[in-house]
Amino acid sequence: MKQHLVIFDTTLRDGEQSPGASMTREEKIRVARQLEKMRVDVIEAGFAAASQGDFDSIHAIAQAIKDSTVCSLARANENDINRAGEAVRPAKSGRIHTFIATSPIHMEKKLRMTPDQVVEQAVKAIGWARQFTDDVEFSAEDAGRSEIDFLCRIFEAVIKAGARTINVPDTVGYAIPFQYAETMRQLIERVPNSDKVVWSVHCHNDLGLAVSNSLAAVLAGARQVECTINGLGERAGNAALEEIVMAVRTRPDIFPVETRIDATQIVPASKLVSQITGYPVQPNKAVVGANAFAHESGIHQDGVLKNVETFEIMRPADIGLNEANIAMGKHSGRAALRAKLRDLGYELGDNQLKDVFVRFKALADRKKEIYDDDLVALMQDSAANTDSDYLQVKHLRVICGSDGQSADLTMVVGGEEKTVHATGDGPVDASFNAVKAIWPHQAVLQLYQVHAVTEGTDAQATVSVRMEEEGRIATGQAADTDTILASVKAYLAAGVPSMFGFFGFPSFDKSDIPGGIPYPAPGERAEWGHAIVAIGYDDAKKIKNTQSNKTTTGALLIRNSWGKTWGDKGYGWLPYDYVKNKLADDFWSMNSMDWVNTKQFGL
Repeated sequence: MKQHLVIFDTTLRDGEQSPGASMTREEKIRVARQLEKMRVDVIEAGFAAASQGDFDSIHAIAQAIKDSTVCSLARANENDINRAGEAVRPAKSGRIHTFIATSPIHMEKKLRMTPDQVVEQAVKAIGWARQFTDDVEFSAEDAGRSEIDFLCRIFEAVIKAGARTINVPDTVGYAIPFQYAETMRQLIERVPNSDKVVWSVHCHNDLGLAVSNSLAAVLAGARQVECTINGLGERAGNAALEEIVMAVRTRPDIFPVETRIDATQIVPASKLVSQITGYPVQPNKAVVGANAFAHESGIHQDGVLKNVETFEIMRPADIGLNEANIAMGKHSGRAALRAKLRDLGYELGDNQLKDVFVRFKALADRKKEIYDDDLVALMQDSAANTDSDYLQVKHLRVICGSDGQSADLTMVVGGEEKTVHATGDGPVDASFNAVKAIWPHQAVLQLYQVHAVTEGTDAQATVSVRMEEEGRIATGQAADTDTILASVKAYLAAGVPSMFGFFGFPSFDKSDIPGGIPYPAPGERAEWGHAIVAIGYDDAKKIKNTQSNKTTTGALLIRNSWGKTWGDKGYGWLPYDYVKNKLADDFWSMNSMDWVNTKQFGL
């Protein structure tokens, strides 16, 4: 029978130390619940002494989580340990994880303590922690650069004091697999009562070896691995949970251990953490990257078609990728939506389902087919942006171009509607100035990203924003439709106009607003084409075709070449539907780097 490998997840502690990855208490609880659903053994919920916010988050998670052990990190001092103990007190199963540095450079330069003093402090820390719980873990910080004789000494002392788990962290990512495994082997052989504790590893990825080092240590006797979702963590990150779990699962012939992880929850966990932190998963990331099960090579494709096991060592379904990714559409009913969302890991009450169904129908009107990733993005967007938010954007119109940049913004603040006009150095700056005018703040934009959710011209896209104010970092994310449209809007938001052509129809001048180009009536055929420049957009702009009485919502602000006598002093509006239905095409931006080699024209 195989031994149990304890999965210790530190996404909420070490993962949050990634620059810009800070989470609110509510976001941490969402992640913790997903980790519990995935059957993670230990959830390191934070560092209780770091801040009141960290303490409150750990305390709330300790109250909410029942099937996983909830842990708090603490330095080897009485105050830290007392805070950790109080934070995890409500937990059904609580742990205190205390640490002190053991490498010569850390003891001399950081702690300014002798080895004897370090051992004494470590033993005291175990005693303080055991006043709160018998589940105490001890870490020798920077063990990867510590002297093995000293490690043996301090580990013997803390085991005698009552530590149940001994962690040998490669804090700075310095270790090499064979060397790290040998260190683990020697420690287990040389430390008295080593069989009375669980040996743990915590590896960082500075040399890209965190997972390799962790797995090598498991083969050498480690029975707990400390890791994070998506490999998130300080500097280059931590060992990725999904890679550890799937390596052990995929190679049972090599590893004498097994985990209790529900691997089908890996993808939902990966997407949730990515969405909350604003850290996208790189396409070639092992296990959970977008390309993890993609086969480009013809030889590979041929092999997969003949037998999937020729080039796939894991099944997509094993990690929560739905192999039956059946598209839904505007004719899908509420029951089908509920069933599909349940398959994706979302259990909705009737009221919540009602709200999501309205959003689903609105999306279905814009997309022909809605896939699993679309629904995940929809759920994430509905969770992050609700009608109960204190601050809500009701209307935003952004204008940019050579004549200047401005934003007209209407927001609902605590139920009160407020409207402002603002200018700025670019449309993003103008938009932020408008927000500041309504809701004064000193936040600085650190990140603005647009990512396609699925493939295809009618794909949704997610927009990630990261803000910083007085050392606090917040992230936001929203979903939009159509990759091309989202890209154009992203260019416009960055202050870069886009050029393109569109088809002209007989009802071209049948509009209810100056310069408004109505979407063609049924049965109309294109009669001509024209090139224009998009300089802004308005998601709420309505244009009515007075011939068909059909109204579209959302439009690009355009500048025409026909002079100021046309439209609104040379400006007009083109419905988003033109882009979505390919009646406008050949988009080109100065920012696209799509430069023309003029030599082909003899220049």
